[in-house]
Formats: sequence, C-alpha cells, structure tokens
Amino acid sequence: MRTTDIGEAAAALAVELVATDSVNPGLVPGAAGEAAVVALLARRLEASGFATHHVTPPGHPDRPSLLAVGPGQDGMPCLVLTGHVDTVGTDGMDDPFTPTLDGDRLVGRGACDMKGGVAALVVAAEELARRGAPVRVVLALVADEEDLSLGTEAVLAALPGLGLAPAAALVAEPTWLARTASLRGYAVVEIGLTGRAAHSSQPEQGVNAVAHLGRLLTAVEERGRHVATSGGSLMVTVASGGESPFVLGRTARAVVERRTVPGEDAATALAEVEEVLDGMRAEDPAVDAHATLVVAREAWRLDATGPAAGLADALDDALAAEGVEQPPPLDAPYWMEAPLWQAAGVPALVCGPAGGGLHAADEWLDLDQVRRFTRALVAAAEVWGSRRAD
Repeated sequence: MRTTDIGEAAAALAVELVATDSVNPGLVPGAAGEAAVVALLARRLEASGFATHHVTPPGHPDRPSLLAVGPGQDGMPCLVLTGHVDTVGTDGMDDPFTPTLDGDRLVGRGACDMKGGVAALVVAAEELARRGAPVRVVLALVADEEDLSLGTEAVLAALPGLGLAPAAALVAEPTWLARTASLRGYAVVEIGLTGRAAHSSQPEQGVNAVAHLGRLLTAVEERGRHVATSGGSLMVTVASGGESPFVLGRTARAVVERRTVPGEDAATALAEVEEVLDGMRAEDPAVDAHATLVVAREAWRLDATGPAAGLADALDDALAAEGVEQPPPLDAPYWMEAPLWQAAGVPALVCGPAGGGLHAADEWLDLDQVRRFTRALVAAAEVWGSRRAD
C-alpha cells in the first residue's frame, strides 16, 4: 500500500465496518455484539504482520476485544492506538448496516461513533509497520465502551502478560480533529425508598414512598443548581414508584446521575446523595431510604507535558500540514475511556474524525476527516517515535 493511498484505504475500511453489525448486547439484549467485527479486523491485521490476541472479560466469552501487536524491537517506544468497535442500538433507522455514501458523507450506525476512527487507526498502524517506523504500534480495538467498558478493562489487565508497557495511548473518538483538553466524569447512584402500604382512603395508616420520591426529586434539583456552578451536574434520570391508584406506594426508586469535572472524585456522588437523604430524614423521620453507588468514572485532563502532550503537538502539526484548520481544544461534557488508560499509567490523548448524529437515527461520518486524520497520524507517530527514541 502506498502512503498516498492510505486515506482512501481508511475510508473504504470505514464503509466495511459500518456494514458489520456490532450493536452492544449490554444495551440491546440479543444484539450481535462485537465478535464479527473483531474477526474481520483480526484477519486483516494478521495479513499485515500483526500478532493478534482476542481478549474477553471474565464471564463474557462472546464479547471479544482485539489486541494487535505490530512488529518492532525492544527499546522502541510503544504507542497504543485504541477505539471501540461496539455501537448503540438502531431505533428509528430503516437500514442501519447498509452504508450510504453522499459525497464525503458516510451514513450508517457507528459511522461517526466510532468506526471511522477505528478504520483510521488500523490503516495508520499498517502503514507504520510497513515503513518500519521507529515506534511499536499496538492496536486495542475494544468491546463494550458504550456500556460498562468491560473491553478496555480486560485489555488493560492483559497488557502486562504480553510484555507491553505503552508510553502513550491515542483514543480516536470523534472530536472533529480537535485535541481533547478535558472530559467530564460521571457517577450513577440508585436510591430505594420504602414506605408502608395502606388504602388511599386512610393515608394516616401508611407511609407513602411516592410522596418521599417527589420530595427527593425537588431536593436533588435544588442540589443540582449548586453543583452546576462548578461545571458539574446532578440530576434524577429515572424515577418510579407505587403499585395501585388506591394504595399508598410501598416502594419507590430513583436513579441519580452526577457529572464531575477534573479535580472532583466521582465516587463522592454517593456522599452527596446521602446528604440529600439526611436532609429529608431530618424533616421527616418516616423517610426510609438507601443509596448505592452503581458506577463511577473519573474526569480527565490532558497532561500539559510528557508523552501524550508530545503526541498531541506532533498530531496538531501533522493535521496542519494536511490543511486542517485546527479547531480549539475540546472540553467534552461527556466521558470517554482515556481516564482508564491514564489510571493504568498510560498517558492518553483523545482525537479523531467525526461527522454528526452520534447515537441518533441520522448518524454520519465525514470521510474527508478520516483521510486527513489517517495521513496525519502516520506522520505524527513517526515524529513522536523518533523523539521518544532519542
């Protein structure tokens, strides 16, 4: 493959990946999952001289991620190129896995989030290996990012056993080719409220958990206004309660979501919710509630110095050479998997091609961004590898 062809090769691979159903079964029970797209990429990368390893999380043998290790020598700086191969569901889409081209627009489920980025990473890795670039490239093409990140957690656990110690990781999520400066973290807390059932004509004989749920909604909203002043958020996203129109609700349930900014600990969301509940109990001792932290993911900020910052600078320069007018750094209000790599001791950078309609019925990818990003990534990785080897 010639260097001048790699942009088109990445665009063609993006089309092939969109045509391969990989809807996350954790989100859509019975969905196809990642096995077919992982098998497709493994065959391709093995033919390009990569050693491939299928990595599955405990208890999920049908949810593979792919680790593909490129040729290289000991002492070469190791660069992970990573992206997720699962997608969200297809509600509202007539033909989600038939790629449709309209000029440089590729339409289909997963096109933007993030099969365009994955295609660029794969083709760039192949080109770096073909050139014998001064960098050891490892592709981590992971399952389950759209749900619980089981794939990346399994990959991170597998790296030491393969003797790999990456110096940096590039996450090619859709950023419209901007370097990502920060990501917000999040936490999810489930709340259970318990009352005492009674006939609605005699409410004094019971305790209405639904009434307590209403007060909880108001209290969380009030607390959320305070949290928002620091750039975070706190809100109830799910609420339910009661069983009958003529019976006081015996139980009620709410899910609270907390978004955090760099410098905040996501796990403190549980303490914040407990403070809200304590306030309710102080007003009404009949409030019987318990809160459980379901998941917490930390916020992240790009390192100001070091290997990830150096890769970001090299990529900015390479994109400029491709004629890309550099957008301002992205402070993303959502979460991506860079913090998992960072927490494992691998400095991370987030940058990749995009389009529009993420998670929507009209998802599309800008193939011109894919082409430019692929070429720029090859150039940036060569420069980064040379500097790290010096």
